[in-house]
Amino acid sequence: MNARIFIDGEAGTTGLGIAARLADHPGVERVSLPPDERKDPAAKKALLASVDIMILCLPDDAARESVAMAAALGDKGPRILDASTAHRVAPGWTYGFPELAKDQPEAIRTARLVSNPGCYATGAIALLRPLVDAGLARPDHPFAINAVSGYSGGGKQMIADYEGGGGPAFEIYGLGLEHKHVAEIQRYGRLERRPIFVPSVGDFARGMLVCAPLFLDDLPGKPKGADLDAALAAHYAGSKFVKMAPAEAAGKIEPQSLNGSNVLELRVFANEARRHAILVAKLDNLGKGASGAALQNLELMLGR
Repeated sequence: MNARIFIDGEAGTTGLGIAARLADHPGVERVSLPPDERKDPAAKKALLASVDIMILCLPDDAARESVAMAAALGDKGPRILDASTAHRVAPGWTYGFPELAKDQPEAIRTARLVSNPGCYATGAIALLRPLVDAGLARPDHPFAINAVSGYSGGGKQMIADYEGGGGPAFEIYGLGLEHKHVAEIQRYGRLERRPIFVPSVGDFARGMLVCAPLFLDDLPGKPKGADLDAALAAHYAGSKFVKMAPAEAAGKIEPQSLNGSNVLELRVFANEARRHAILVAKLDNLGKGASGAALQNLELMLGR
């Protein structure tokens, strides 16, 4: 029997991406409400009672409302995969980053409530968590993270601005230092100290780079760049989607080569003479950073 899937918020960027990935997907039946019933609470409640998994692609407040409606159904309610920011550090929710730890895929597979990670957070946690777990970075280390994303991650208005020719070539934002992804970076990166996070957007549709500069002599044991590379490689050994890649000899990297995939590439650029290193994660902000990760989590929730 096919699993019945409802995407709540299917008209948004992430919802459209998930719907496209589910098109002709074996073993899945995607259901939705007719347009004239989408604001009818009774119709939505009836639909929720008939589906196996609800995927939320909504603003945070609307996501919380949908979760409350599903919870009111008790055991008749669907399992939930939330792609909003609303529940990423909420009690009772399982974080949907399968590569976080060895037991994370099983935790996702059995969870009723799964939160899909943020795009920036995916790159940052992928770089930092293995170093903390391996003792190569202290949990109280003063990390600074810089990142750039394609404009497709900024929502409908930003997309319209750029595609209408009104977006800047490059823009740093979030300078109030309260970006919504920081909480999950700190929680799932196992960081005791809140990192400084500086996001930015460029004049390209999709693609992302997340960078963490390090003074090697400030890390426990004063490791070499090769030690950081080895720790990351060991953590992701056998991973289907998270891959180590060699640092480009030219000393530069572009953000778009993984677009359309669910792959996340990690690199360590190191200068041993200066004792400096920069960790870099590359991903598609709409792939492993959004709808690709959602499909990966959905497959686990379906026991595949």
